[in-house]
Amino acid sequence: MNALKLGGALLSRVWLVALVIALWEIVTRAVNETYFPPPSEIVRTLKEIWFSGPASHLFLSDDALEDFSSSLQNLFVGWAAAGVVGVVIGAAIGRSRVLSDLFDPVLQFLRAVPPPTLLPFFILVFSISDTMRIVTIAFGVIWPVLLNTSDGVRSVDALQLDTARVFNISRTRRMTTIILPSAAPKIFAGLRVALSFALILMVLSELLGSTVGIGTELLDAQRQFELPRMWAGIVMLGILGFLFNAVFMLLERRLLAWHAGAKRLEN
Repeated sequence: MNALKLGGALLSRVWLVALVIALWEIVTRAVNETYFPPPSEIVRTLKEIWFSGPASHLFLSDDALEDFSSSLQNLFVGWAAAGVVGVVIGAAIGRSRVLSDLFDPVLQFLRAVPPPTLLPFFILVFSISDTMRIVTIAFGVIWPVLLNTSDGVRSVDALQLDTARVFNISRTRRMTTIILPSAAPKIFAGLRVALSFALILMVLSELLGSTVGIGTELLDAQRQFELPRMWAGIVMLGILGFLFNAVFMLLERRLLAWHAGAKRLEN
């Protein structure tokens, strides 16, 4: 019975995707437009580029191992660095009126600067390297984490903090046991948004001077006018974005299960 329910739920989620792909295949074959290859050709190209390796390597080709390791390493290092720094600075600003008034204008200015416009500056400072790409990603994705953390710690229940003060609980312990756990849902929301932005900035940072990576593969395909290969890169990015979001939401539900239970008890 559980298997039937799971199958029904899965079918209700994927039927529209399957329908769109089928229509895409029919229309593109009927129109026969060079710029829009059918999904079957895109999938075949995707397999040739990245999934034609041996079973011992999970069918990943040499290009896949090189491109994915470079791109994903930069993405996750930049995202993790932005997450740590964003939570620390956001918590400090959220709990201090003085710091908030002092740094808010600067932060609002910096978050309004589009990260791609700073690529020339980052190249000058760090040259064309993985460090430049990591810094580009980190700078672009820190803002959702920082602002969500600041808002989350600012909205902690005052009664909990007053109770902690009555029992002489130290500031550090208040931060780690009351403030950050209460702000966790907003922090996780910021991290999830930041992960989506990190995927975009990963590609942009690889369009300049990189010799490996998914972004480089896209650029090479565009330069050589290999449209199925270009579309394969676009589809691969969509798949990665979907997987990142699905895994993150699963982890979020597990890690914050206590928070949902606490809310139900309060209600």
